[in-house]
Amino acid sequence: QVQLVESGGGLAQPGGSLRLSCAASGFDFTMYTMTWARQPPGKGLEWVASIAYFGQNLYYADSVKGRFTISRDDAKETLYLDMNSLRLEDTELYYCVQGREPGGPRGQGTQVTVSS
Repeated sequence: QVQLVESGGGLAQPGGSLRLSCAASGFDFTMYTMTWARQPPGKGLEWVASIAYFGQNLYYADSVKGRFTISRDDAKETLYLDMNSLRLEDTELYYCVQGREPGGPRGQGTQVTVSS
């Protein structure tokens, strides 16, 4: 059974930083592309970034390119998202997703709020 547990969200000021983590279990983490997605209130999921298995390829949405970094630690079965230069519009619920598509199996999400 796929289990994904996100953590690290919280309140940050504009220009600040946060690090999200996602602990994975119940599947062979090393063999999956993993994705971060986010969802603003009342809207659909938005793809943020993906990392291929073994971390060979990284992909970012234009809205976060240059500010966010996705990474993975296969030994710990953990996915990360380092978020820098945060903006007000980054305020959303962030999900860790198994696979490349935002609609895939995901955790319960962690809230990121950017506010001055």
